[in-house]
Amino acid sequence: MLKSDAFFKDPDILKAQELIQAALHRHQKAFKGPKPADEALKVPYEKLLDEFKSLRGGALWYPYLGSGFGKGALVELLDGSVKYDFIGGIGVHYFGHSNPHVIDHTVLGALSDTVMEGHLQQNKDAFELSKLLTTVSGFDHSFLSSSGAMANENALKIAFQSRAPKKRVFAFEKAFSGRTLALAQITDKPAYRVGLPETLLVDHLPFFDPSDPDGSTQKTLNRIEALLKRHPNDYAVAMIELIQGEGGFRVAEKAFWHRVIDLMRAHDIAIFIDEVQSFGRTPKLFAFQHFGLEGKVDIVSIGKLTQICATLFTKEIAPKPGLLSQTFTASVTAIRAATWVIKELTEKGFYGDTGRIQAIHNRFKSHFERLQKNHPDKISGPWGIGVMVAFTYKSGDAAETTAFARKLFDHGLITFINGSDPTRIRMLPPALVVSDQDIDHAMEIIATCM
Repeated sequence: MLKSDAFFKDPDILKAQELIQAALHRHQKAFKGPKPADEALKVPYEKLLDEFKSLRGGALWYPYLGSGFGKGALVELLDGSVKYDFIGGIGVHYFGHSNPHVIDHTVLGALSDTVMEGHLQQNKDAFELSKLLTTVSGFDHSFLSSSGAMANENALKIAFQSRAPKKRVFAFEKAFSGRTLALAQITDKPAYRVGLPETLLVDHLPFFDPSDPDGSTQKTLNRIEALLKRHPNDYAVAMIELIQGEGGFRVAEKAFWHRVIDLMRAHDIAIFIDEVQSFGRTPKLFAFQHFGLEGKVDIVSIGKLTQICATLFTKEIAPKPGLLSQTFTASVTAIRAATWVIKELTEKGFYGDTGRIQAIHNRFKSHFERLQKNHPDKISGPWGIGVMVAFTYKSGDAAETTAFARKLFDHGLITFINGSDPTRIRMLPPALVVSDQDIDHAMEIIATCM
């Protein structure tokens, strides 16, 4: 027996796990729903926020400093307030807060001899996660990384190397891929590129318009054809969000993606699907599976809800030695959490037409349809798929929508904004733990704030 097996199965270690679970259950009983801040904590909390603003060189988007404790969709802040967290750090806390199962699966990781696994020292946790990811995705390879931006950078490097000397990129209007020097060129937000040098040659294509499916599809195909003539044999890769996250949870029909991708593949363009935000949130584990694109995709990136990120790719596009490397893969606890989350999602009835993901979406949709019927001038939507849910408040004015998001925060519901013209309120509820009662209560807060 390995010494590690003996240590992790030691009766004292197992007893400690039991004690942690008992204490967690005992203290979580206090969480009944949202609550306002404690009066005695308001002033010191404001001082903390001001000091943190100075330390980081800018204010937080929300006055949010967590205590590190919560229960499911509820989270406690350092001012003593409790709020529904329906954005999860922009999709990170998919399993909610202080999840007992996650704690149980990661506490042993905290006892590991390494805090961070990396390029030269990876433990069996990284092996098990990589094997799981290739199994559920159907791809041949999985390269783990510490951030979604790094997973996307790795994907682009693989694509460019495989199609060298081609150098241009196809992306879509309102795309978001990250904020690195390279990714800022693909992200369709000029404000994110102010003062930065141009690093990639990117052409943005018009996205699908649900009000004109055939016309918008043809418009995109025509634009691709025109650019291919302008820059013959120069496009290496198309970077695609099947559901635009920052773009407003905009969704295209399956037929649109098949026609667009088939045209690009006919010109030997590598197809890279960015699923850092959409992974795990559609009625199938991967969005590319939801849209029936198996066999048409070369590379996929994932992240956020898995805590650790990854670039998945086929053996036909595998990079040469030396292209991919990094000091950190991720923490041992993050890798263990990722493995648990994926197994939970694939084994516990979350997917399919009658799965929990679709049931959550249907419940939100019924609430929004009722609200829109009662307040047609104040709300429209929802947009998105599965547990990617967005709605437009009034006209979608950016300042007015931001103010409404802050009002929801003050009333105990944490959301975020996305999109432009219109700007929308975005929710990424923690599907593993959110209850129907949580959804109903959150929608009551939205109705009250309207």
